[in-house]
Amino acid sequence: MVDARTEFFDRMDTESEQWDFDACFHAQYPRIARVVARIVGDSGRAEDIAIEAFWKLWRTPKAHGENAGGWLYRTAVRLGINDLRGNRRRDYYERQADTPPTALTPEEVHAASQERGQVRRVLALLDSRDAELLLLRSDGFSYDELAAVLEVKPSSVGTLLSRAQQAFRKEYLRLYGEQ
Repeated sequence: MVDARTEFFDRMDTESEQWDFDACFHAQYPRIARVVARIVGDSGRAEDIAIEAFWKLWRTPKAHGENAGGWLYRTAVRLGINDLRGNRRRDYYERQADTPPTALTPEEVHAASQERGQVRRVLALLDSRDAELLLLRSDGFSYDELAAVLEVKPSSVGTLLSRAQQAFRKEYLRLYGEQ
């Protein structure tokens, strides 16, 4: 049985013959796609990579001729391996990225709402400077920024912040106990 590959290479016996891309494609494509599919594990992606390899062959005239088959296999295998590496890198970086929070259950939404209410009640009972200090610090203000806002020395911010935290904890425990 004479297959398309044999027919293609028989036509390429002499250098004087015109290279036939269509014959090369029909002879090599199924086999290239199978080889790449074994590498990437996805026949759909393998077909895309095989087409890309043929596109590179088309755009590289010095690869045309009797050695086109070898060039094509080498290129397709390299493209398949590069695809695997790219997927591995992409998977790694996607795992590293912050994932959006999952939807909260109604119980979790209610509990968070209750906790916010408790914090607000405690802050309302604190000295205004302590409450302001805690709120600004929770917003990410630095000690220097806190000192400027409260009009105090930067060296005293740590002490004031510690006292405000102790006052908050004492008031919270008085109202709600250990939780």
